[in-house]
Amino acid sequence: MILDSRLSSVLHVLLHMAEHEGPITSEVLAKAMSTNPVVVRRVMAGLREQGYVRSTKGHRGGWELARRLEEISLRDVYEALGRPSFFAMGNRNNESTCLVERAVNAALDQTLSEAEALILTRLDTVTLAMLSAEFHAGLPKHKRDAEVCHAV
Repeated sequence: MILDSRLSSVLHVLLHMAEHEGPITSEVLAKAMSTNPVVVRRVMAGLREQGYVRSTKGHRGGWELARRLEEISLRDVYEALGRPSFFAMGNRNNESTCLVERAVNAALDQTLSEAEALILTRLDTVTLAMLSAEFHAGLPKHKRDAEVCHAV
């Protein structure tokens, strides 16, 4: 199964951006996301349209946060990414005439819809500031026990 890791990747670089003073180029962010700068610009453009990041052109240009971490929830970022699907499951045939398959589809649709609502509610309650605080709380232990990420 192919996983969509855009949300995780973008949250990762947004938190690095918060730790960095000044703009960060698409090339540097691409290294942190293990992707191409063109992909970064496309993804970041969605965040810029929503007012979460801003970009400056030219020498010393790049991307930087446009809002405080407290003002950006995980759901905000998820929405700015175009609401990628949470689930790889789906109905075998949405237009079935079989009553059994219709019953299966209805049960799956309802269950997946309820699960998505729970996930969205949870994403609404977590901010980048909360993730940053968690990162900072674990920083001394992380420095002792593991390699610190220097991607950005």
